[in-house]
Amino acid sequence: MKVLLSWLRDFAPDIDGDPEQLAEVLADLGLAVEELSHVGRGLDGIVIAEVLATRPHPDADRIHLVDVDAGDGEALQVCCGAFNMAVGDLVPLATVGTTMPNGIEIARRKMRGEWSNGMLCSGAEIGMGDDHEGILILEQGLSLGVPLAEALGIHPDVLFDLEVNPNRPDAMSVMGVARDLAARLGVPFSIASPEVVETGMPAAERASVSIAAPDFCQRFGVRVLDNVPSGPSPRWMANRLLAVGQRPINAVVDLSNYVMFELGQPNHTYDLDLVPGGELGVRMAHRGEELITLDGTARVLTTYDGVIVNRDDEAIGLAGVMGGASTEISADTRSVLLEAAWWDPMTIARTARRLGLRSEASARFERGADPEIIPMALDRFAELAAALGSTTAPGMIDATGNRPESAPVRVRPERVNSILGTDLSTDQMIALLEPIGFACDSGEDSQDFNVTIPSWRLDSSTEIDVIEEVGRLHGFSKIARTVPVTEQAGALTPQQQDRRQVQRLLTGMGISEAMPLPFLAPGDLARAGLGDDGITVTNPLVAEESIMRTSLRPGLLKAVAYNAARRTTGVSLFEVGRVNPGGGEGLPDEHEHLAVVLAGQEATAATTLWRRLARHLTVARPGVVNGPVDGLHPGRSGQVLADGQPIGALGEIDPQVLDAYEIDERVAWLEVDLGSLLAADRGLTPYRAPSRYPSSDVDLAFTVPDEVSADEVAATIAEAGGELLATVALFDVFRSDQLGEGRRSLAFTLRFEAPDRTLNDAEVAQARQSCIDAVTKAHDATLRG
Repeated sequence: MKVLLSWLRDFAPDIDGDPEQLAEVLADLGLAVEELSHVGRGLDGIVIAEVLATRPHPDADRIHLVDVDAGDGEALQVCCGAFNMAVGDLVPLATVGTTMPNGIEIARRKMRGEWSNGMLCSGAEIGMGDDHEGILILEQGLSLGVPLAEALGIHPDVLFDLEVNPNRPDAMSVMGVARDLAARLGVPFSIASPEVVETGMPAAERASVSIAAPDFCQRFGVRVLDNVPSGPSPRWMANRLLAVGQRPINAVVDLSNYVMFELGQPNHTYDLDLVPGGELGVRMAHRGEELITLDGTARVLTTYDGVIVNRDDEAIGLAGVMGGASTEISADTRSVLLEAAWWDPMTIARTARRLGLRSEASARFERGADPEIIPMALDRFAELAAALGSTTAPGMIDATGNRPESAPVRVRPERVNSILGTDLSTDQMIALLEPIGFACDSGEDSQDFNVTIPSWRLDSSTEIDVIEEVGRLHGFSKIARTVPVTEQAGALTPQQQDRRQVQRLLTGMGISEAMPLPFLAPGDLARAGLGDDGITVTNPLVAEESIMRTSLRPGLLKAVAYNAARRTTGVSLFEVGRVNPGGGEGLPDEHEHLAVVLAGQEATAATTLWRRLARHLTVARPGVVNGPVDGLHPGRSGQVLADGQPIGALGEIDPQVLDAYEIDERVAWLEVDLGSLLAADRGLTPYRAPSRYPSSDVDLAFTVPDEVSADEVAATIAEAGGELLATVALFDVFRSDQLGEGRRSLAFTLRFEAPDRTLNDAEVAQARQSCIDAVTKAHDATLRG
């Protein structure tokens, strides 16, 4: 949104100050100034010239030679890269020695062997529009050789290019920006009521309006104008439109654009002679209905598009977006229907986006126009047109649709200060709100007050919207920056911290985290030795992902097999994921599991990993109970215990399962219910002072039944060793036919030491024998030689 400082002063004459400072004020109001430029300056040396002749450049295809008369009757040759001028056109000529607004100095120079005595200027080069492509063609009747600024009535001005967010419909007009700026600066703001002289037959006898879509169109206003001008608009108006990037076309179109930019209310004109009976209607389009718009394109409409129709129910305009070609204003037009309406923002936005017809008008309707300003916009058009010879029929046709009433908003000053971090009084808040049209009614017995939202602020409807306005007008830059005092946000729960500890431990041991697909194909569970009772998804995306997993094992074994097929063996992977072990009534159960697969390793590796994990988490009474587990080797598997309760399984993958996955190496496995593990009783990590005296290591190997776990033997040794036993560690598991059926060998390293002396051989021998006796008695064990 571009606004001129002089235009702002039409509403608030006392707006003054350095343009840079005004730009900072606008930015603090939420209207960021993307660019500030001075227009109407640097035009000295630019004069009016007439094109006498054009001819090709002999050595350049993209340049032609233009002869112009700069007022002295002599032909002056200029090299020009634009080709849009014709003989007789009046153009701006920057004479030799001129310094352009962008700082470039014009000199006489040769271009590909031909002399150029100056430069013909585009609108952008002299600050009169955004057109860089062609030379600015001026209106006829200007005197040759006269300075451009003098001939066109151009005066120095300041142009602000503002970034207007979608929540500020009022700022899409010069009036709205001036209202905000005047309120912040504390200067008077006023809107002059247009003066309209009415004459002739009343408008109601020449036109009518009906609304068949009352939710889409809240209000539809029409005035009838006669003797409308057909020539160009006044130079002052054309200059303002050029400055804000709008190319002047003719008086009627320029008047329409000027009122839209000034007041924020788009409007449209219809040739009255092309509207049978002057009857206009509003309805939603029929599916497949066609309309030829002003750009000559046939548009196919849907039932979500709003249209304006004539007496015969024929669409003659795409409401809020673009008019129809059938009622377009022409040079022969003498009477017009001038329309200004309020359209539903979402409908306009949907239509404009679907058809790719976003315009200045649709941009304002999308944000929400002001239905109350429609009469003023029509009168302002009529007032400006009257200065060009137009007359206005008495009365305005004002048709209304469904216009919901808005209730006042209750505002609590305590809440305002709490949100903004300010210490404003109720009177200060009211003094900030009333200059921008927020009417306030304070109660006698309470600090709270009621606020009536103005019709031009469709974006505001609740207390928090009013609080934003108070902060905006007070100035966010005046509010001290503080860090909000809240409870610690974003902290991890104890369970999340423990989960991360587990992940860090495993990655620190060189085990990589894997993330297989959470759904399985039919048969995957049975292939992993887990039965085939997984829950089936009734609407899977693909059949290969239709079974909810009951274990993490199938996915990790697939990962091991994938690596093995590519000659990468010995991989170690872990996964933390959710499983659904059973059905039943209601929603299926869901548990979070931790699983580790160690390719190329035996069951003892899984047992060692479990002990290390339990020790890291200080799990109370961790253990392993030998026993068969589905899908694991029947003699090399068992249940995992935490605080005496089973929470998972470990061991080696059954050879038949390995064959099914085409894995040729042994694979150790550990899977636990992570939720149960982290919820188990946790003790403190025991510490003992290290002994300053030498220790003695003793290795003992026992043959025990397969059902006796290594943990049970280690616990017996620890109890029998007493205070002299510092550590006990399993270092070998051995099976052989010589040991007997159903028996295996467990080898432990025992370390004996005393805190106050070096143990002698007799003390070590006695402690050793105590451990042997306890194990052989408790576990049907035999000491191996």
